[in-house]
Amino acid sequence: MSTSLPTLNAAKAEAKALRARKEAQGTALSHGQSLELIAKKYGFRDWNTCKARLPELAKGLTTGARVRGWYLSQPFAATVVTSEDRGDGWTYVALGLDYPVDVVRFDSFSSMRQRVQAVIGPNGHTRERTSDGQPHVVLEIL
Repeated sequence: MSTSLPTLNAAKAEAKALRARKEAQGTALSHGQSLELIAKKYGFRDWNTCKARLPELAKGLTTGARVRGWYLSQPFAATVVTSEDRGDGWTYVALGLDYPVDVVRFDSFSSMRQRVQAVIGPNGHTRERTSDGQPHVVLEIL
């Protein structure tokens, strides 16, 4: 088994990408089959065993952890400044961004943010969404 395991969300994304690559090559692969192949890649007997053993995103959102993601559709890299478990896979985080991001979409002015607070769910993003349906914050652990 690999010593460096992805988070559950990263493994699911990897399975989705594998399925898309196979489909582009003309090979039909179901979602379940792609999950099973990813599980075997990491040395597990099946997807259910793999899923039970992969770290959840929330477990990696500890103070000092490095993350990257998108805040209001702007990419960023950051350090977790504060982390607090809110239950059911939800975690409050305060992030110190490496570089400020402009959160205004107008040309006439800017509003730069270097610290962001959010409650992140087990799926890696916030419940809150922008008017175009995108989550306010989307995270992945580095």
